[in-house]
Amino acid sequence: MEISRIRALRGPNLWSRHTAIEALVNCTADETRIGSLGGFEERLRARFPEIGSMRPIGFEDDISVAHVLAFAALGLQAQAGCPVSFCVTAPTVEPGTYQAVFEYSEEAVGRLALELAESLCRAARDDAPFDLEGALARLRELDEDIRLGPSTGAIVQAALARGIPVRRLAESSLVQFGWGSRQRRIQAAETDRTSAISEAIAQDKELTKKLLEAAGVPVPRGRVVTDAEAGWAAACEIGLPVVVKPRDGNQGKGVTVNILTREHFMAVYGAAAAISEEVLVESFIPGHDHRLLVVGSQLIAAARREPPHVIGDGVHTVRELVDQINSDPRRGEGHATSLTRIRLDDIAIARLAVDRYTPETVPAMGERVILRNNANLSTGGTATDVTDDVHPEVAARAVEAAQMIGLDICGVDVVAMTVHKPLEEQGGGIVEVNAAPGLRMHLAPSYGKGQPVGEAIVSAIFPAGEDGRIPVVAVTGTNGKTTTVRLIAHFLALAGKRVGMTATDGVYVEGRRIDTGDCSGPKSARNVLLHPDVDAAVLETARGGLLREGLAFDRCKVAVVTNIGVGDHLGLNFITTAEDLAVLKQVVVQNVAPDGVAVLNACDQKVVDMAVHCPGTVIFFACEQHQPIIAAQRAQGKRVVYRDGDCIAASWGEAETRLPLAEIPLTGDGLIGFQIENVMAAVAAAWALEIDWDVIRTGLRSFDSDAHTTPGRFNRFAYRGATLIADYGHNPDAIRALVTAVEAMPARRRVVVISGAGDRRDEDIREQTRILGAAFDEAVLYQDQCQRGRAEGEVVALLEEGLRGAARTRAVEKITGEFLAIDTALARLEAGDLCLILVDQVEAALAHIERRIAEA
Repeated sequence: MEISRIRALRGPNLWSRHTAIEALVNCTADETRIGSLGGFEERLRARFPEIGSMRPIGFEDDISVAHVLAFAALGLQAQAGCPVSFCVTAPTVEPGTYQAVFEYSEEAVGRLALELAESLCRAARDDAPFDLEGALARLRELDEDIRLGPSTGAIVQAALARGIPVRRLAESSLVQFGWGSRQRRIQAAETDRTSAISEAIAQDKELTKKLLEAAGVPVPRGRVVTDAEAGWAAACEIGLPVVVKPRDGNQGKGVTVNILTREHFMAVYGAAAAISEEVLVESFIPGHDHRLLVVGSQLIAAARREPPHVIGDGVHTVRELVDQINSDPRRGEGHATSLTRIRLDDIAIARLAVDRYTPETVPAMGERVILRNNANLSTGGTATDVTDDVHPEVAARAVEAAQMIGLDICGVDVVAMTVHKPLEEQGGGIVEVNAAPGLRMHLAPSYGKGQPVGEAIVSAIFPAGEDGRIPVVAVTGTNGKTTTVRLIAHFLALAGKRVGMTATDGVYVEGRRIDTGDCSGPKSARNVLLHPDVDAAVLETARGGLLREGLAFDRCKVAVVTNIGVGDHLGLNFITTAEDLAVLKQVVVQNVAPDGVAVLNACDQKVVDMAVHCPGTVIFFACEQHQPIIAAQRAQGKRVVYRDGDCIAASWGEAETRLPLAEIPLTGDGLIGFQIENVMAAVAAAWALEIDWDVIRTGLRSFDSDAHTTPGRFNRFAYRGATLIADYGHNPDAIRALVTAVEAMPARRRVVVISGAGDRRDEDIREQTRILGAAFDEAVLYQDQCQRGRAEGEVVALLEEGLRGAARTRAVEKITGEFLAIDTALARLEAGDLCLILVDQVEAALAHIERRIAEA
């Protein structure tokens, strides 16, 4: 078994809507049926008993090692606690080669699971040992290290439940909700509207106390010191017991409460001073430690916190009791688990010393031994939910504290005997205000019910009815994608939207190109959805990106499929037939929003068949109104767009809008059939987006296929009385459409300049010139810049083969170099001739043509 390629599918893909790892697995003849590997399955199950059934339901044949690999990678993740459930393995056209696909929740964990599953399979084959517990431990450790913490995770899950798109922007807790101009960002329990000034105030304990005191909020007395002796003097002046805390700190680090003696004070002062040069000494308020969570102007949750402690049993030492507590699987390091392990550090030892204990003391049965005076969960404390017990006046003081500091999400620390009574009645007070408060104690308290704090935060970010989405239009198909994308973007811009667009020549935001190259994949699409100045996105969605990574979005408002035809790029990545290609392109239709629309070509049966997979509604388009699908849709009162004589008609029930072809320059007064199809697709998409018809009319009148609007898409030029047409057509269907268009244009003599892409099949390269040979008098064949794996001259030879026996072409010349080929053809043109130039380096070739025209 050999894994020759691994892909991370980060969005909805050919296999499922899940994120997944796709591995290309090459098996030997014996490995294609595990029954041929004597005892393999038994040895595998002995090493991984929990793998379960590896055969899909209804699958009776023997499975391959590739199937086992996928099930093992999935099962290892599931046993490590990852929420995964999907896997599939499919044979390819190459014997013994399989595509093994399995879900992941964290990409790095999925990749490690594949590595460990491969080791497991090899161990079972070779009857070698496999450390299952070690493998699971590695997966758990990695998962805990990279997955979102409980606070961020709760907010993310709440957003997903609301249908809000989520994208993690870094390995930290920085997360984007929504797209484009409607996006919002969080980092842990901070939002993009959490003021940096407010956060700085909250970190300054002394300043916080002054501001709260000014607002009439009860706070303890105290002052700032810079050395231990001054601190003890302040403690004596304030009155024992006291609290020591760093002036700038968080998560309870360096905080010690209820200090009664000089020895205790001196022992713990250094912990606070290590965090902040300035240390706050303040009066100790007796009572319980409570954390109140304020979001916006509301109290959302409250918890009573207990400091880390152990209960004696008369047998075990304090150290042993701590070890017993830390064995609880809910306790871990940091914030990845619901509870944190208790630490027997210097602070804990100093606290034990107050009661004349050491870690080796054996407490009596039932004796409660405090290991820290502060009750933060991050230092090993526990929490009890008391949300329903909070007195309205206590809640009001907490909200006032948050608003005085200016925090939109705020953790307010209250010390009081109870939250049932106002603070003023019982001598309680607010001791701290915290930015980015931890949510663990509210989500999964040690005792009591969890509170929906993630939902509350999401509701504060996105009011009811908002989901952070901008309109997303995904355009796919074999031909016409780029022109359709540009025309839809043109409509949206005229409608007042700031448009982000991806195409084969770059990424555009508000008409400005921000990236170059073929940008029709998911990476470019994600960049558009990331851009804060984008109100609507129109995304060219090519096959390559779908195969490499899946879609860049979870669902789109509109999906357009221009056509499938005989296909393109067939034979690559196991997409060998037009039917295979249709299944892949169908992914875009399958991921239309329930209130969205698929725009489908009614003249292409493979596209028509996609309609049943659309979760939303469908608008069909076709070249004439009597096309069967169009006629059936019209009879049912559904939306259709079709050509009716010299107009494009959009019909819905009794309503109809007509768009004269004479007012649509892109169609060449209705002579360019493939452009009419592109226009119909774009008009249907604009209709689905509810763009006003007057805007659509204006857009059609003002859009033409020139070298700047749609470079390489039927760009027309005049050259010394001849007509030049430059186009990027590069497959048989595109060539047929171009031939149909040029045959409708008068010409004394027709010349074609063409090369071929080396990554196409031999028959596809030959077919292009076979089609051209019936329509052009002369052909200039050139070898382009990149042969894409072909030998020198191989592509030109295939093109020449296609012209053998051509009905019309009589003169054929072979040239090395695109620009030389263009110059060769231009030098022979006379007035009344027509020259079709099929460009390879689109921008450079168009610039070259424009220079030659300027020089003429």
